[in-house]
Amino acid sequence: MAISSVGIAAARGDEPLQGSVQRADLGGGVLLETVYIPPGEFLMGSTPEEKSWATGIEGGATPGTERESYEGQEPRKMRVSDGFWMGRTEVTVGQFRRFVEETKYVTDAEKPGGHTQCFNPEWTSYNLTTAVTHPWEPMSGKSWRDPNFQFPLRDDFPVVCVSWSDARAFAKWLTDHEREAGRLPEGLEYRLPTEAEWEYACRGGSTESNYFWWGNELSEGEGRLNISAVDFLPDRNQKWPLASAPWSDGFAFVSPVDHYGERGRNGFGLADMCGNVWEVILDHFDAEGGHEQLYTVEENPRPVCRGGNYFDVPGNARCAVRLGLAGPHYSDSRDGFRICLGLPRSHE
Repeated sequence: MAISSVGIAAARGDEPLQGSVQRADLGGGVLLETVYIPPGEFLMGSTPEEKSWATGIEGGATPGTERESYEGQEPRKMRVSDGFWMGRTEVTVGQFRRFVEETKYVTDAEKPGGHTQCFNPEWTSYNLTTAVTHPWEPMSGKSWRDPNFQFPLRDDFPVVCVSWSDARAFAKWLTDHEREAGRLPEGLEYRLPTEAEWEYACRGGSTESNYFWWGNELSEGEGRLNISAVDFLPDRNQKWPLASAPWSDGFAFVSPVDHYGERGRNGFGLADMCGNVWEVILDHFDAEGGHEQLYTVEENPRPVCRGGNYFDVPGNARCAVRLGLAGPHYSDSRDGFRICLGLPRSHE
């Protein structure tokens, strides 16, 4: 099979145009689209003023926690030296299903003794004046096939209940699949993005330290951002207790990827970089802040996740927000991933 024109350019060392598209054919009519992002600089992290907003009335994040300190004390100039392709959207249920169909892969949640964090539909509220009860609980028998949503799973939803290890297995399969088909540009591989690549991509080419990729105004996120809003849970007449966004995005849980179209895409043409589901990335977590180069640890690795999710406040869906997961095999019905095509980044 012939390599695409974008692949030929990459193999020759020519710089593809920003926004050029590379499409992986997963079979069964399922495609995965990545968009080219050229090298560039950006500011990683957030200002004290941004942290203050995030923990204020509109931002809604809990004040007095350590979470905001994970973004660093001040924004730091970072450079992404190599261009790469980034998934237009989060990896979908349909795309992940093709991987499983081809490989018979069993996710961490599906293995004997496995479990994943899912929403308990019997949960009613936090009961803050008595005992605090959280709606997400570890559940066996649940997985990407059934995240315990209270509505039918759709192929265009972002896949959830997959771990960092599961995401890396998907990336390896995709690399092998496209290489065997002759469509993989020489010297490149499909993988998770590094932390620097992710935040650079999220900011959409902006060199300013904005809260969101569109700027600092939460109100401008309407029609762009799937976050905890005034949407009701299935069979409920009360909104989410974290519903700080005053508009309806039409979805109580996940939204289909790229649901908001052009308005929901940032300057690089990427959809759902803020909100919808947390995106697990390649780096291990450093509480002092993100790194320009891939950061790993030998003991107790905690993968970084980025971007916020549908059950969260706006302050936790900013470009700079970062958390560390419990471990490489942890999964949650609020967590998914986005694929990247670029130069190899080793974890060895």
